[in-house]
Order: sequence, then structure tokens, then C-alpha cells
Amino acid sequence: MNLLHGVGDFFSLDVGTNSMRIVQLSGDAKRGWSLQKYAYVPITAQLTSDNSDLGRKRFGEAIMGAVSQAGIKTKNVAVGLPASKTFTSIVETDTLPPNELAKTFKYEIDKYVPMPMSEAKADYVIIGPSPNDPARTEILVSSVSKEYAETTMETVERAGLNIVAMEPEPLAMARSLTTPGAMDANMIVDFGEKSTDIVVVYKGMPRLVRSIPGGFENLVQTLANGLNVRTDQSRDYILKFGLTEDKVEGQVFKVLSRPLEMYVQEFTKSVRFFQTKYLNGKVGGIILSGYASMIPLFSEYIEAKTNIPTMNGNPWQFVRTTPAEQRILAPVASEFAVAIGLSERSND
Repeated sequence: MNLLHGVGDFFSLDVGTNSMRIVQLSGDAKRGWSLQKYAYVPITAQLTSDNSDLGRKRFGEAIMGAVSQAGIKTKNVAVGLPASKTFTSIVETDTLPPNELAKTFKYEIDKYVPMPMSEAKADYVIIGPSPNDPARTEILVSSVSKEYAETTMETVERAGLNIVAMEPEPLAMARSLTTPGAMDANMIVDFGEKSTDIVVVYKGMPRLVRSIPGGFENLVQTLANGLNVRTDQSRDYILKFGLTEDKVEGQVFKVLSRPLEMYVQEFTKSVRFFQTKYLNGKVGGIILSGYASMIPLFSEYIEAKTNIPTMNGNPWQFVRTTPAEQRILAPVASEFAVAIGLSERSND
């Protein structure tokens, strides 16, 4: 099992709080991708959080049910790792010949992992020369606790599958939501159920990866308390009315303004940090994913607050699909950013 690398024929598995997404593509980045198989299966938080033997068995059965529903035959799978469970950073080291650098960094990686190596699984990718100093080389380092990785592997492999790669979800998102060759940097903001992931992509590579506590669930609870309604009603209000000020007397917008300001501060902080490190870099756009792309007028709100062009991301931008597939997937298409990004992996 590799944390960042994978080989051969495989499909992707992305497990969220409320649903499971499976994707298998054919093609490559140069020729384009075609959708071969997919599945979208609603699940409960209880299913994924039950770590008992029985709970993990049921989770494995749910995964195999989704695989069967998709009609996938291969047993090889690439699995997404939540950003909240991983640590990803970009570090710099002296430039050396590729073989020598790889050999040397293997013994230095422990300096960049925030836990004892005996408790971690870690991997790295050499990005290339630092944009600030050609005598330095940037390396992306990612790690996850060995306990979490092994529990995930055991659950998936007990179901009869073979994990060929595990990748932090923000890195997979960056692959499906950005466009190669962009001159300016793009910042991806993914609003999940319980956390918000931020990835700044510059010159085709992630240069900043953050995960901050609080996501859509936080907004739902804030609105439920503010309007004294049930959480399911609050969820419906946000997804139906969003940040419009002429619906429900503008109450949804008013109640959510304070927590949204806190998120905007984090987005602005990320932009500042990136542009301080990459002096010639400019964040030319913000790409929204997850719930951030589903809340009406959210993109307009973020653009007004940050003065950065903001748009809803399209993870299907490089994937050929049939009209029938498009109709079926339309209600949940925005939720496939991680699954598609995993499937668009290179075997290099």
C-alpha cells in the first residue's frame, strides 16, 4: 500500500458523512477521461463511526454493496483519507540529483511528520524547484496515523478489496477541480459536513493544504438555534434559500452572517499566507466544492468579501458522460470531487 502512489487498474472510494461515492474511469489526463462505472449510496454517520467488529463488518458489506451496484469487477481500490485525519505540508530542501534526493529525503521525512514515525504512515512527492529559490526543491509530505490507516485497510480488505493507494482528500480534489496550465493560483474551498478543507494550487501542484474545524453542520445548528427550528428544517432553509436577503425576511442570511465572517477570515488568512511565501504568485480565483457549491449565492458572498473571482467547481470537467448519466447524477454531481480526483490519478 502506498499513501500517495498507486498502480494498475483500480476504482476510487470516497466515504463521506452522509454518502459513499465510487467511480471508475478509463483514459488518461492527455486523452481525457470517460466514466465507466459509478455508484452513489446514502449512508449514516453511525455506520462509519462504529468501530466494533460488527460495525466494521457492516461497513464492509455496505462498501461491497456499492461496488456491486456499480458493476465494478476489479478488486483494486484507491481510498480517500479525510483531511482531518491527515497532515500535509510543503517543505523545502537543498536541490540534489533526483536519485540522490529521493534516497536522502527518505531518511529525513521524520522531521516533517508531527508524530513518531513508529505511529505514522508517511509518503512524499518531489514537486520540483522552489518558485522562490531554484537552489531549493519543494517536496509535498503527507502522513496519517498508522492506527487509522491500518483500521481503514483492514475494514476494506476484509470486504475482499485490495487497497493500492490512499490519498488525502484535498489532494484528490485539487486534481479534479483545477485546470492544468493556469497562470494564477486557485484556492479550493470544500465545505464538508464537519470541517472545511482549503487547498491552494499553483503551477499545477498543491502549495497549501489546510483543514479547519466546522462545516455545513455548524451552519445548520447555528440557524436552527437562531430561528428556533428543527435541524432538518434548518438544513432545508440553507439549501433552498441560501444567502438571499429577500426570502424568509432575510433571516437565514442574518443568522449565518457571523459564522460566515469567521470562514471568510480563514480564507483571507490562507490567501495572505500563500502570497507571502510565493511572492510572484497571485490567487486569481476561488473554486467552491461540497456544500459551498450547493448554497445559493454563496459564491457571490465569498467574492464580495474577498474581492477574488469565485465560482462553483465542476469535478466532471474532464470526464465524458452520456446524457442519461448526466441526468441521473445532476442532483449529486458536486459531491464527486474526491472520487473523481482519486480516479484521475497517474501511475507515475
